[in-house]
Parts: sequence; C-alpha cells; structure tokens
Amino acid sequence: MLEYSDVLAARDRVTETSRHTPLERSYTYSDMTGADVHLKLENFQRTGAFKIRGATNRIATLSEAEKDAGVVTASAGNHAQGVALAATRAGVDSTIVMPENAPISKVKATESYGAAVVLEGRDYAEAADRAHEIEREEGRTYVHAFDDEYVMAGQGTIGLEILEDCPDVDTVVVPIGGGGLISGIATAIKAEHPDVRVIGVQAEGASSAASSLEKGERITLDAVDTMADGIATRSIGEETFRVIEARVDEVVTVSDPEIAMAVVYLLERSKTLVEGAGAVPLAALLFEAFDVEAGETVVPVISGGNIDLNTLTTVIMRGLVETGRYLKIRTVLKDRPGALEDLLAVLSAYRANIYAIQHDRTSRDIGMSDTEVEIDLETRGHEHVRELIDAMEGRGYAVDVLV
Repeated sequence: MLEYSDVLAARDRVTETSRHTPLERSYTYSDMTGADVHLKLENFQRTGAFKIRGATNRIATLSEAEKDAGVVTASAGNHAQGVALAATRAGVDSTIVMPENAPISKVKATESYGAAVVLEGRDYAEAADRAHEIEREEGRTYVHAFDDEYVMAGQGTIGLEILEDCPDVDTVVVPIGGGGLISGIATAIKAEHPDVRVIGVQAEGASSAASSLEKGERITLDAVDTMADGIATRSIGEETFRVIEARVDEVVTVSDPEIAMAVVYLLERSKTLVEGAGAVPLAALLFEAFDVEAGETVVPVISGGNIDLNTLTTVIMRGLVETGRYLKIRTVLKDRPGALEDLLAVLSAYRANIYAIQHDRTSRDIGMSDTEVEIDLETRGHEHVRELIDAMEGRGYAVDVLV
C-alpha cells in the first residue's frame, strides 16, 4: 500500500515541474457555512489541474528503455494534459486515448503539450481499453490515471502543501474519480495529523467509491452520467480502494445542480474559473453533504479549472436557474391590442428584466382568438420568482414555468 515515504520522495521529483499552488481563505464561504474555509487552488497548477504532479512522478521513475519506448494513457482530459506535458519535458513520446465526447478544449490542450491524441470510446473505461491495446502493440508503458502508486504519491504532494500552509486544518475535502488524488492526499495528511478528517466527494451520477465502500467491495457502475467529466469513472482503482478504505473518513455525493451552483459561486464570488470536478468539494460543503462545526477549518481541494466553454455556458445557465436568477415562462393572452402591454406592466411592476419574448398565434394548443407568449426573465432569487408568479396568477394569467 502507498506509504508516506512515497509521497515525500515524490515531492523531490515533481518540484521543478509542478507549482506550489495557492491556499486562500474565503470570507464568502466562511460566512455562508460558519466554518473557516480555505481553498486549495489546483486550478492554478500547470496544465490547469493537479494531474501534472502524478504524471511527473511516474515518468521520472521510468527506466531508460521505457523512456525510449514511450508512454500511453487514457484520460477524460486533465491526466491527458499532465502526461503530455510531463512526457514532453522528459523527452518521452506520448500517446493519449481520450473518450470521443471529451471536451474539445482539453483535446486541443493535450495536443499542444506534445502528445498524439486518439479519440475512442464512450467513456474513460472504453478509452482505457484502446490505450491498453496500444500498450501491447507498441511496447509503451501505460501511465494509469489513478491506480498507480507513483501517480498517487505525486498527487499526495498536495497534502504536504496543505499542512505546510494551513497547519491548523481540521478537514480536507477532496473530489474522487478513480481515487488517486484522495489516496495520495489522505496518505500525507494522516501520516502527519491522523486526527484531521479527509472527506471524499463524488457526483451522484458517478458514485463508484461511495457504492464500493457501502458494499465493502470494489464495484463497477454500468454507466456514468454527470457534468463533472473529470471524475466520471465507472470504478475506482484496486489500489486506491484499499487506501480509501483505510485512510478516508467519509465519502459523500452531490448532485449536478449543486455542482453547477458551486461553479457559478466560484466564478461570481471568487472570480475563479473551475471545472465541475474541481467544484464538487465546495458543493459538498455549501449544500451540507457532511457535518461541519462552527469555526472548523475546512480546506476544499479545487482540483482543476479546465472547463469547456460550451459546458460553461450550460453550467452558468443551470446555476442561474437553481439560484432563482433566470426564469422562462409561458402564458396565453387574448389576441387583442394591449394584451401584451398589460402583461409587461405586471412584469415591470415587479422589476423583472426581460431577456426575450416569443409571441405565437399559430400554436395548435390555444384557441383561435388567443396567442401564446414565452418570456425569458432575469430575476433576483427564489422569493422574487414566487412573488412574480403569484402576481401574474392573481391577475388571471395561467403560468407554465419552462425553466
């Protein structure tokens, strides 16, 4: 099993390539939760995520013959970029297999770091199958995204930095995909401060670790479904499962809407762009997936910031909906002069800002003398939404909430 000495050895290997990332106190999230919240910002790491640490440590341990043969791996994006950069810096040829639906921004970034990218498979598991075929065909060394002690040890250097920058930490909150990140961090944290809690967080649609711990054995999900593509794995690793069982105090899950809201909070309140996987620890804290005492020092590990811009647009809209700041409604008016003006007067009275209006007289679902109206609105929260809908219904409008 991974040991503390492995993490200390990794620190010496990764220092020149990886950055010691910031750990910043957040007054916003401290006020919101009653805890003393410090964000470990791995989104400021090289390649935009923590994965460069484990990849660098693994490639540094290759023999000369293995370096000459090159490396191959499978990844949804962040591990791909980490391996690509680490391999290029070490003068090692790399091939990366990514799922066919991998965000284009991560594909382009991986190529820019010097790797050859192969797109194959619906998810990480199918991409990994193809990567292992390349491993056998070309004699390359497979650099596992998480189930490798050198990779786990490299990720564990984050735990060393947390203890150095925040020695009074009480709880560290870590995202879980395959389990390499939390295995390394938990090993470092528990060796120096066994009383510090280490809590893992998964997306509800990819909860292999939570399910495995509940059943007492490693399980594989039939499929995964989450916006947090960086942790969308069907199973945690064999080695990581052992470490998680031994050293992680609790594993919880969060929903995609909660993840989206955490991304929006980080963007709006912290001016920090974070991908879904990186936001899950904050989502777990904000939406009380685990218990926190007043004044407890909590460090959510913000693991990465490589979010695709198309995904970001969707996430922002979902976050606005969930916080009651965007509303789309439909109602039916009499097709007569002034009817729309009367409706707009109600919206104006309640200070709802109009993004767009669609006016349709041809819908088959309405009467010949009626017209259907869809309106996109900027609102100021759930209470404002309720007041607005109550006011419309009080004036005889039948309101369907579309979003």
